[in-house]
Amino acid sequence: MADDVTTRDVAASPATSPARGAAGRTSRVRPAAPARGGRRGVNSQLRKRLEIVFFVAPALALFGLFVIVPIATAVQMSLFRWKGIGPLVDFVGLRNYVSVLTNDVFTGAVVHNLVIVGLSILIQLPLGLAIALLLNRRMWGQSALRTIIFVPYVLAEVVAGVIWLQLLQPQYGVIDGILDAVGLGSPEQGWLGDPDLALWTLMVVLTWKYLGLAVILFLAGLQGVPEELYEAAQLDGATWWQVQRKITIPLLGPTLRTWGFLSMIGSLQLFDMVWILTRGGPANATTTMATFLINEGTERSNFGIAGAASVVLFVVALFMAVLYQQLILRRDTRPETGRN
Repeated sequence: MADDVTTRDVAASPATSPARGAAGRTSRVRPAAPARGGRRGVNSQLRKRLEIVFFVAPALALFGLFVIVPIATAVQMSLFRWKGIGPLVDFVGLRNYVSVLTNDVFTGAVVHNLVIVGLSILIQLPLGLAIALLLNRRMWGQSALRTIIFVPYVLAEVVAGVIWLQLLQPQYGVIDGILDAVGLGSPEQGWLGDPDLALWTLMVVLTWKYLGLAVILFLAGLQGVPEELYEAAQLDGATWWQVQRKITIPLLGPTLRTWGFLSMIGSLQLFDMVWILTRGGPANATTTMATFLINEGTERSNFGIAGAASVVLFVVALFMAVLYQQLILRRDTRPETGRN
């Protein structure tokens, strides 16, 4: 009985029974209209996409104008024999590429670029790291020494090249004067005039010019090494060399690899310092891929050959960049979970 009474009360309660009007008819309550969240969501997504397009479009336009268009123009030019006057009508296909790849001067230029890449890393890496470790300590004149080392890098290549061209002048240059004063003597043809010494002399100038970048990058990387690790190593009785080998160099690894990539790409594209100092001479002893294509284009008006050489330079640089990325930079770009 109690259950029946409860059931009737609940059925007759205003909260559970349909509402009745003045005439006794039951009035049905209309369900609430659905919110317009779907349309708002679509508008929000559209607004975000428009914002992305608005901010990315200028950068893409500049990239296409100054990167994609020149590359396409160089590829088009490389398929024609063209002297720089008139339209491109003398189509030669891949003959310009065959001429470039079978040219002894160009193959020698590729070798010179690779030698500069290797020597730049082998010389500047240990030297820059040693100077960075030295300047990372507190010492008198630390800021002045950092500035002195970094100044050559911020100098324009033209200015630096002219300075060294004057210093290396045969007989009348400052360097030859100092060597003659101490009785060492100097090459008769000059440091830049001897085919056996020109490339090595160029490497000295390049090391002086770009060592500051390595030092500054390494110093910046050293600031990220926690001091607690050094203190713990000292408490454990580790030597200075053990601290550098076990703590500093491993934690400085991403900076070292990034600098190596920048040095490699810069060495492959090297032009201005070589052009100012030697113009690729003597006897093509310092010719690079960039000086070769500039000489073919501006000096000999072989724009088809120059275009083919520029495409080959682009392919070589791209190949080495991808190879470096896969072999060396891969550990810095893959997720943390994938690392050993």
